[in-house]
Formats: sequence, structure tokens, C-alpha cells
Amino acid sequence: MISGIDIAISIVYVLFIVSIGLWTGRRKNRGKSATGKEYFLAGKTLRWPMIGLALFATNISCLHLVSLAQSGFDSGLLNGNFEWMAAFTLILLALFFVPFYIRSGISTLPDFLERRYNKACRDWLAFVSIVSAMIIHIAFSFLAGGIVLETLFGINMYISVIIIALLTGLYTIVGGLKAVVVTEAIQSVVLIGGAIIITYFSWDKAGGFGNMTKVLSQHNELDKLSMIRPLGDSSGMSWAAVFLGYPVLGIWYWCADQTIVQRTLGAKDENNARVGALFCGFIKILPVFIFVLPGLFAYTLYHSNAMDLSSLQYTSVNGETTLNTKGIYTLMITQLVPKGLIGILVAALLSGLMSQIAGALNSIATLSSYDLYRRFKPETTEKKLVQVGKWSAGIALALSIGLLPLLNQYQSLFEGINDVIAHIAPPITCVFLLGIFWKKASARSAQYTLWLGSLLGAAVYIINKLNPETVIGKIPFMMMACYLFCACVLMQVIFSYLYPVRHTQQSEKLYWKSVWEPLRARGWNGIGNYKTLSVLLLLIMGALYWTFR
Repeated sequence: MISGIDIAISIVYVLFIVSIGLWTGRRKNRGKSATGKEYFLAGKTLRWPMIGLALFATNISCLHLVSLAQSGFDSGLLNGNFEWMAAFTLILLALFFVPFYIRSGISTLPDFLERRYNKACRDWLAFVSIVSAMIIHIAFSFLAGGIVLETLFGINMYISVIIIALLTGLYTIVGGLKAVVVTEAIQSVVLIGGAIIITYFSWDKAGGFGNMTKVLSQHNELDKLSMIRPLGDSSGMSWAAVFLGYPVLGIWYWCADQTIVQRTLGAKDENNARVGALFCGFIKILPVFIFVLPGLFAYTLYHSNAMDLSSLQYTSVNGETTLNTKGIYTLMITQLVPKGLIGILVAALLSGLMSQIAGALNSIATLSSYDLYRRFKPETTEKKLVQVGKWSAGIALALSIGLLPLLNQYQSLFEGINDVIAHIAPPITCVFLLGIFWKKASARSAQYTLWLGSLLGAAVYIINKLNPETVIGKIPFMMMACYLFCACVLMQVIFSYLYPVRHTQQSEKLYWKSVWEPLRARGWNGIGNYKTLSVLLLLIMGALYWTFR
């Protein structure tokens, strides 16, 4: 339980964010009804700092703060690969995907697939994107937030989740993307600030990096400081799994997922979209140090008898009894941070929770209106589209809460969310990559690959859950993503020759003639040039991986 001052800080912060969101939405559309472009794409007015911060806030949820700290405690820096590898896929987004999206004038990514392939691809991606947003971006975030709030405040998880859902849904549904992005920018700053606070106190109490290394050495666990593990590593996250499997997950998540990419679609111009994506890439360096590392400091404190984990429960996994460390972040807040600052940490947690949900709701509203409703009723007015989007967001919010009992069965929420993504992403990553880089990728081949690839991914996922002892069940989810992707590529190539491409006047312009074509745009002068920033980010990431190899 936390003090009255901390509770007051948390309540004031939530009311502040809701007020800012409502004010932004109302101010933007004062005296008139919002058009579809204003509501769903912020009127194409977003600049790079806001895009970068919004991308980061939409990606980093309460789930990341809670689960990355848990992974730091359990396996060290290893899961930080999900953060650092994101920088490489954000470079791909900036260099190769953003130009297509901006120049084609699309409102949604399913819209892009229709222009490049056909309507069937659009319909399928819209459906999968809505379902994945509900599960990955909303339900898992609710689950992580609910666990923390129940532990801290003693409020039933479902009651706290419903309250946060209603408040976040209020300003998101009323204000549209402009309200979402403005609040996300604020929440990014609060989230990072809160993470830095708990990093400092955990570092200080653990005696710094040197003492942590000493404790790990005493327990023969220095490998917890390594980001690159050998083949056959028991974690299932060897260097091969990371470098072969993550790009499949990452390209879908960062380059082909509506919830994420929608921030760049609302950019003022192509340069702002590109630099905004790269700016997020630089920010993604931080989570390893301020989200994962504190969990490793907590592990050090536990083995130094400076942290009490007696309140955590033991669970049975595959016949083995293990400590359930889902609540480790909550214990770090209550045991390491002074009163008064705990309220700021709770505000940071709420920032991650609310920003993730807000971004997903806005994307669901956009997909439901543009890609489903207007698809069957093309004469629909802009006002009606906005209304449909608002209703869709509200329904999605309710359905996501209903998924919480099912998803709570995962031992690690972070591994759970990536396990789901590993089975959803391969066919979508495949059709996007081949679509923009291969002229012969045909509409029928993409359609069949999306259908059969999604069916294959679902079948493998179900087999793994029903009987994890099968050969398939023993394959690490990252490598499974790679294998499923290779199967999808093989499918699309075969189908492209069986059903040769017939380009339309529109699709003829929607693939790169060469890998160098998207790099011909000059960009801004100086350090803000997207090429310069891309090289700088690559060099920094290379140096970091070399240091923590």
C-alpha cells in the first residue's frame, strides 16, 4: 500500500492527462465537426519530435515497465534485444516504408495493401489488425496495469482496469489522433522520468554497476549481462533466434502495424515522418538501461538480502515450482523509492498504460471506419465515419477487458505478448516486404499467403498450447517466427508464378525499382538529414552490441 500523498499525485496526474486530451480534441475542432482526416490523422500536421515521442509512448506500455523489470530479474539484459533491435526496424520504416505510405496518400495500411494487391488483402489485414490491437496493445497492457494497481492500491484488478479504460477512452474517443499524440508526448516524458527515478534508487541501493557485477560473479551468472547468447542457450534467445526471428516480428510491429505506423501517417510531410521514426529509434536505446537494468539490480539486492520477496507467490510450470516474479516491479517501487516519489512512479506506470491503450483505440477506430464500414458503404459521410470509429473504439475496449482472464495464464507477460506476435506477424511481414521490393508479387499470391499463413500460425500456436511437449512445441517462439516467415515467402513466390501479377496503373507505382530508389530523396540539410541520422543510429547500435556481447 502507498501513502496518501502518492495517491493524490496519481489521481491529479490522471485528471491532468484526461483534461489535456479533451482540451486538445475540443480546441482542434471548436465550432465544427471533425473531418475524417482531422480525427484519424491529426489533419496531417504532426512534426518529428511529437511523432518520435508518440511512437515510443504507443510502444512502451505499463506492460513493458513491469515485464522488462521482471525479465531483468529472471534472465538479465537478454530481453533488452526487443528494444535495441527495434532501432534497426525503425531505420527500415524511415528509409523504405514511410516514403510509400506518405506519397501514396493512404489513411491506413490495409488501404496500402488494396492499392498494391487487392481488396481481399485489405479486408484480411484490417480484421487481423483490429484483433491484434485488442489483444497485444490493449488487453496485455490492461493486465499488467491491473496487477500493479491491485498490489499498490489494494483495488480489485478489474475495477481499476475499468476506471482507467473509461478515462482513457473518454479523451481518445472524443479527441481523435491529435489528442492521442499530444497526451502521448507528455506521457513519454513522464514515463522516462519515472523509469530514471527507479533506476537511480535501485542502482544506489545495489551499490552501483561494480557491486552488481561482483554479486553476479559470485553466483556464476555474469551471462546475465550479455545481450548475445550462444546457440542452444536454454533461454531460447540465442543470437540466431534474435537476429533471424526478431526482424519478422519487428517489421510487422514497426512497419506494418496500423497502431504504430498511424503516427507517421499523420506527419506534416515525408521528412518529418522519416526523422520522427529515427528519433524514436534513438529513444529506444534507453529501455535497456531504465527498464531492464533495474530488474537486474533488484536481483542483486535479493541475493544481498537487501530486498524482501516474501510476498511473491510460487507457481508450478511444467511440473517445476518457480517463484512468480510478475510483481517484482511493484516491490521495487514500494521498497526502494521514498514516499512522494512513489506517486510519480505510479504516474509513469499509468502513462505507459494510458498511452498504449489510447493509440490502439484510435487505430481501431480508423480501421473500422475506413477499411470496413466505408468499404461496404462508400457513400458514407465524414461525420458518419467519425461516429462509427468512436463506437468501434468503445466496443473494442469492452472486448479487450473480457480477454484478461485468458491472457493472465502466461508466466511472463512480455514473453506472452511476443509469443502471440510470433504467430501473427510472419504472413503480414512477408506480403509487405515482397510487395514493396519484388515487382512480380501478385495480388492472388498475397491474398492466399495472408490466409494460409495466418491459418498456419494459428494452428501452430494452438498445437503448442495444447501439447507443448511435441517437436513443434519445443521450438523457441523467435525461431518459430523465422520458420513461419520462410514458409510464407515460399508460398507467395510459388503463388506469384502460378498466378502471375497484373499490375494496375496504381500498383505499378507501389514497389521500389531498386533498393537505392528510396534513398534518392535529398532530405533536410545538416544533422537532421535522414541518411545521416540512420548511419549515426547504426553506428551507436553496433557499438552497444559490441559492448554487451
